[in-house]
Amino acid sequence: MDISVVIPLYNEAESLPELFAWIERIMKEHRFTYEVIFVDDGSTDNSWDIIEKLKEKSPAVKGIKFRRNYGKSPALYCGFQKAQGEVVITMDADLQDSPDEIPELYRMITEDGYDLVSGWKKKRYDPLSKTIPTKLFNATARKFSGIKNLHDFNCGLKAYKKIVVKNIEVYNDMHRYIPYMAKIAGFNKIGEKVVKHQARKYGTSKFGLDRFVNGYLDLITLWFTSRFGKKPMHFFGLWGSVMFFIGFIALVIVLSMKLISLYSGDLRPLVTNSPYFYISLTAMILGTQLFLAGFIGELISRNSPNRNKYKIEAEI
Repeated sequence: MDISVVIPLYNEAESLPELFAWIERIMKEHRFTYEVIFVDDGSTDNSWDIIEKLKEKSPAVKGIKFRRNYGKSPALYCGFQKAQGEVVITMDADLQDSPDEIPELYRMITEDGYDLVSGWKKKRYDPLSKTIPTKLFNATARKFSGIKNLHDFNCGLKAYKKIVVKNIEVYNDMHRYIPYMAKIAGFNKIGEKVVKHQARKYGTSKFGLDRFVNGYLDLITLWFTSRFGKKPMHFFGLWGSVMFFIGFIALVIVLSMKLISLYSGDLRPLVTNSPYFYISLTAMILGTQLFLAGFIGELISRNSPNRNKYKIEAEI
């Protein structure tokens, strides 16, 4: 099979028939062998009914239905597991991604030898409240990931070699950083293609502004675990030693000042009588404990055997 198109969706019933008809036309024009995998992320409208009707009309349609809403990353994970095509293409279901881009994305993977090609919506039809945070987010992602040639990490339109999607594990909200995850897994030939961005035709966006905050937290998590997940002592040992050394030096200074004051007969108040001593000490301890708790929790999550177990109601 040439291409698997993985489409995660949530309450996009109106756009599905038009989207599939568009994909089907492109595939037939270029004589691709293909499958279209719709992953219904717990929709509350009749999206699944539409998918079942499309399945009746075309054997290329496959579907996965979650019993409840898990998020885009779990939907992509399950779609990747089911995909059989040599090239896997992801796109959103809201018709903002153009299926006309599929042939060139396929060519870049099969002929140019890219492991992954990410779309870049250079001209967007989004309000400034979305485009400005997006630019800041992408600049930060480029800095952390070291992938300097990508301008739009979160573009839903991407193409992958099959081996890439079978060797990365997308969880939580890590779909924003699939190029970074591919790089960590050893797939370094990552390209970009300017793609057409279309205004949403039906419904409203399902993502709120909280995705930008969560995005930064996920980026820090991914960067930290990629660098220190297998060798946490390289981080904690270093900074623990630094903090111990600073504390030891500070203790020597405090004791020296106290001894000097006692020797000179100056009975100044004890250092521990200052409230600022306890405030700073408590803040350092709490900050260290919280950070360690977060890191340990992330390690537990990454190694949990049930992290990517999702309750699927139906599959066709």
